[in-house]
Amino acid sequence: MNKGADMAKYLEGTDAQKNRAYSPAVITEGGRVVWLAGQTATVDGNGKDISGNFEAQTHRVFALIDQTLRRVGGTLANLVTMTVFIKEPRHGDRFVELRKQKLPDGNYPGRALITVTNFARPGMEIEIQAIAVIGDRA
Repeated sequence: MNKGADMAKYLEGTDAQKNRAYSPAVITEGGRVVWLAGQTATVDGNGKDISGNFEAQTHRVFALIDQTLRRVGGTLANLVTMTVFIKEPRHGDRFVELRKQKLPDGNYPGRALITVTNFARPGMEIEIQAIAVIGDRA
C-alpha cells in the first residue's frame, strides 16, 4: 500500500508504463471516493495571465487539484485515475515529465491522455479530470 493513498494498491507497470508515468490499474478497497471536476487554469496563483502557456497551466492545474484534495483530507498521492485533455499532441511528452515531478513516489494513477481540437475558453491548453480515494483516518 502507498502511504499517501491509504486504500489504494498500484499495480506495477511495465518499464514502458513506468516511463510514461501511469499504472495499468489501481485497486482500492474502502475509503472515500472523490470525483474531481475537470480543472483548467488561464491565470496563475498570483492572477497573472497564463493563457496559451502549457507548462504554467499544467503546474497550476495540479496545484488546484491538490488544493481541492487537501480540503477533503487528501493530496495528489490519493489520485487513482485521471483523464487528461491537451490541445497540442507535441505537449504529451512534456506532460509525462511534469506528472512525474508531481507524483515523485512513482505510484502513478491510471491515465488517459487525449488531444482535443479546442476547449471551452480561448487560451486553455490542458484540462484534467480525476478520481481520488482517501482512506478512512478515524
